[in-house]
Amino acid sequence: MIYQSFAQLYDQLFDENLYKDWRDYTLDRCPAGTLDALDLAGGAGRLGILLAQAGLTVTVADFSAEMLSIASQHAQEAGVALNLVEADMRDLQAFPQYDLVTCYADSLCYLPNLADVKTTFGEVKKHLKAGGRFLFDVITPYQTDQVYPGYMYNYQDDDHERAFLWQSFVDDDVVHGVIHDLTFFNRLPDGNYQRVGETHFERSYPQSRLIAALKQAGFKQITVTADFGRQAPDKTTTRWFFECQK
Repeated sequence: MIYQSFAQLYDQLFDENLYKDWRDYTLDRCPAGTLDALDLAGGAGRLGILLAQAGLTVTVADFSAEMLSIASQHAQEAGVALNLVEADMRDLQAFPQYDLVTCYADSLCYLPNLADVKTTFGEVKKHLKAGGRFLFDVITPYQTDQVYPGYMYNYQDDDHERAFLWQSFVDDDVVHGVIHDLTFFNRLPDGNYQRVGETHFERSYPQSRLIAALKQAGFKQITVTADFGRQAPDKTTTRWFFECQK
């Protein structure tokens, strides 16, 4: 295998079925007459493509130019048009208003603190049309405090061309914080392996604080569910799904 970036490897290993679940969750909650959508932290554009195939005009915003480059390739292969914009979700002043804004894969949990989450909520609210929906998910404190500490996942393909190591640890400096060490090993043409690694930091917040922040931003009719809207949350829920109306 020739050299590949971390973004490419991450995109290749992500479970495609999750994007279909996010698509279904999203389409089931679109406001009537939804035409345009903004997918924040949309990465490689896989959800954006599914929404575009469902008839929406989709803008994918992401902080990573490399991820957006991959999104462009995927869109061309799928034969759909995506508007791709490199942007920080905390500053959307250059964007118009949308019927729908989404932000999945616990992307909000990568922001440094609750103040940044509140800023993002405010920006999203300003860029939603009247009656528009904001849909997002976040990992829960149960996930950060009980599931992730000591978590390990190892993957190796059948041809021994690549391997993926994922380890998670408690972030002792952050309440409900977690550290992920992610490492890929890629086999090169000469038979040697090249290591590509990154460290990710995530944090979660009590549901009550997120709801308070959404209300402060001006959102109404806030609904929280689990399992892509299929269940009510309980104390062992690992991911919350939020549906918020402007």
